[in-house]
Amino acid sequence: MIAPEDMAVCRELIRTGSYSFHAASRVLPARVRDPALALYAFCRVADDAVDEVAAADKGAAVLSLKERLDRIYAGNPRDAASDRAFASVVEEFDMPRELPEALIEGLEWDASGRRYQNLSELQDYSARVASAVGAMMCVLMRVRDPDVIARACDLGLAMQLTNIARDVGEDARAGRLFLPLDWLAEEGIDPEEFLANPQPLPGICRCTEKLITRADWLYWRAATGVRCLPADCRPGILAAGRVYAAIGDQVVRQGHDSVTSRAYTSGRRKIFLMVGSVFSSFGFSLLPRSARLHAKPEPEVAFLVDAAARKPEGPDRADKLIGAMMALKARDRGLA
Repeated sequence: MIAPEDMAVCRELIRTGSYSFHAASRVLPARVRDPALALYAFCRVADDAVDEVAAADKGAAVLSLKERLDRIYAGNPRDAASDRAFASVVEEFDMPRELPEALIEGLEWDASGRRYQNLSELQDYSARVASAVGAMMCVLMRVRDPDVIARACDLGLAMQLTNIARDVGEDARAGRLFLPLDWLAEEGIDPEEFLANPQPLPGICRCTEKLITRADWLYWRAATGVRCLPADCRPGILAAGRVYAAIGDQVVRQGHDSVTSRAYTSGRRKIFLMVGSVFSSFGFSLLPRSARLHAKPEPEVAFLVDAAARKPEGPDRADKLIGAMMALKARDRGLA
């Protein structure tokens, strides 16, 4: 169980650091909401630990995160609320270590200033910093069906591509570039010239439009997985996807210019989307399952699906122990 004082710190971290998830989490059941807030708090702290240090210190920050994860999985977390809370989550839900490790690897790519040659490489990155969280959310909901996990990973990809589309200008002014380099080359845009003077060039807007189009397709496919989640979890996950998709809609309304302005979803709009998600989720049980549910996972997220779908080892070990005890009893009877 997560200590109440640690849980309070996690709630505050998310309330001030992730408005969209904080809003969507309100319609999750408590049994999932609290561990989800602990998970997101650890992710938020991990991201800040790398993002808020000088470039020369980022490598050390990543190494520190790996050491913190070692301690969490050893049952000896660092003396910090987010680490203790996440350690409780890891223990209670048998969280596969590959999932938070993937997240930290994505943060390591951020720290190194990696750029992405094409959409597949960008999805490799998005799988680590976003789809890994979607897979972990499935674990928290006790969902281990690989098809459902694949659709959760679709949702993570969509949300991250939306983030990138929204933040083109903000990232460029910070010296970061996530747009695929082959797209920029097709548009005749020199990456260094764009970073030196970020402008809403027609080619940049077309690249942003491609990201939103890709994200919309992933949101569409991800929706089939939401129908297969526990009924009381559907509104919260559906709301999270709709809030992020609404950010993409705003980017479209701005003419795909996310250089001179940054799209956001108003508080009133978030409330409308959350209420709508609650009503929409009621009808899910009446709809037949779509064949899209069984689509193969994107190649970049397949390793996450495999890790999250793996059944916990605990029950298997117990079954083996019971079997061994029964075999011993049978042998004793034979000797008698």
